[in-house]
Formats: sequence, structure tokens, C-alpha cells
Amino acid sequence: MLVEIFTPEALLFKGEVTSVKVPGAKGTFVILNHHAPIISLLTEGEVKLFEGKKELQHFTITGGTLECNQNKVVILAD
Repeated sequence: MLVEIFTPEALLFKGEVTSVKVPGAKGTFVILNHHAPIISLLTEGEVKLFEGKKELQHFTITGGTLECNQNKVVILAD
């Protein structure tokens, strides 16, 4: 799936991954390929990007929003 992570200053990441782990408002959750559409608030924590079981990259955020639709995840992070 395509993941894009934006901050007010810059595009932090744009690329293909197999899963994303995020700090949701009601707890940490994972989005996999072809996930159902979702919009969620994010809290302080780590956004982790995976290719299979291998962690590719992680980012520390203080909050934000996430939208997943049509196998694309867009994160607007603080």
C-alpha cells in the first residue's frame, strides 16, 4: 500500500509498505494491505512502517490524523 506522512513543514515519507503501526486515540493499531476505509485521530507515539516483518522506518509524532482509503494511507502528523 502507498503511505504518505506529512508534517506542516515537509513530506516525511512516501512509499510502498505492507503495514503501518500507529498510535490511535483508542490505542495502537495496525493497517494492512487492502484495509477497510478508516479515519482516525492519532496521539503521541511512534508511527512504524513495515515491509513484511522488517521495520523499515519509524517516526515520533505528537498527534495528528490518519486516513486510509483505496489502499492508500495519508498521515497528517504534528
